[in-house]
Amino acid sequence: MTVHLHWFLPTGGDGRTLVDRHAYASNARSVHGIRPPDIEYLAQIAKAAEQLGFEAVLTPTGTWCEDAWLTTVALAQHTERLKFLVAFRPGLISPTLAAQMAATYQRVTRGRLLLNVVTGGDSTEQRRFGDRLDHDQRYARTDEFLTVVRGVWHGQPYDLHGTHYQVEGGLVALPPEPVPQVFFGGSSTAAGPVAARHADVYLTWGEPPAQVKEKIDWIRSLAEREGRTVRFGIRLHTISRDSSAEAWATANRLLDDLDPETISAAQTALGRSESVGQQRMLALHGGSRDGLEIHPNLWAGVGLVRGGAGTALVGSHGEVADLIEEYHALGVEHFVLSGYPHLEEAYWFGEGVIPELAVRGLLDNRPAAGAPILVAGGR
Repeated sequence: MTVHLHWFLPTGGDGRTLVDRHAYASNARSVHGIRPPDIEYLAQIAKAAEQLGFEAVLTPTGTWCEDAWLTTVALAQHTERLKFLVAFRPGLISPTLAAQMAATYQRVTRGRLLLNVVTGGDSTEQRRFGDRLDHDQRYARTDEFLTVVRGVWHGQPYDLHGTHYQVEGGLVALPPEPVPQVFFGGSSTAAGPVAARHADVYLTWGEPPAQVKEKIDWIRSLAEREGRTVRFGIRLHTISRDSSAEAWATANRLLDDLDPETISAAQTALGRSESVGQQRMLALHGGSRDGLEIHPNLWAGVGLVRGGAGTALVGSHGEVADLIEEYHALGVEHFVLSGYPHLEEAYWFGEGVIPELAVRGLLDNRPAAGAPILVAGGR
């Protein structure tokens, strides 16, 4: 079992601080050091990721970022092999249309689509797009959504008479080839059974290894009841340097840029999230700057102000590789990584950690086969 490495496209803006640019989109251009997500800058990141050996780049979805479908199909013209994890929410689009879009994207890009289906853990955000279902109902809808997507990909008329979808003769006339794999994320009791029924790979945010193992055991047992096997992935940030001291100095500088008011406002906003995964992220640090190294070389400082993935691998290139190897030993295959700013951190990781992983025999240098679709729990 080898490691699959993916990077992140900051389509809500980038910069040298942890302040979440998604929340400040209206005045981002007036803030020092903020890089707008124009196609030229995103193309730099995509090209760097491809050159450095990342398999794909994850693209988020939501109010504060550019549309993932349109942005990535443009970036596909600037790259040759790189795959794109295109995020969207199942409640905002027909499952038959989504299946058709995915099949078309595969042909247009010659098999470079990965799809990140985000069920959504914030009712306020969902209502902006006209979705008024509650948390558990959204997961029930995702269950039906993925059932329809798989059904219509067979190339024959497909019917589903469910609670959320009434599909009659649903069809993708030219199904994707190969049929994409499905990745899925979610930490709630409502999410687990959906992952067990539909996921090829379950994706979690970067909790300490012991907690990740608990999730793996949980999803694996649910999948076994369904007669299925699930693989696993993890979403993390990274600060890797030539020495451990340099890496921690960078982490501390990012922390020094945050004033108490910014942290308090972010924690208040994040605390309103219905996402169980988000609440687990908040519990790792409790809103405090103290004790942020929650496991050797695993730092929770990012989660003080950023929603979603809130932990980072911090250390020398060898130490970061050690922690990746520790997760890998638990059964984690896919690592979806990011860093601030994303262009520079891609090079730090790509030129420092990737050679370490290669020496340890954790990377498969053969050309990847097919184009899996990733269904994850958000950015």
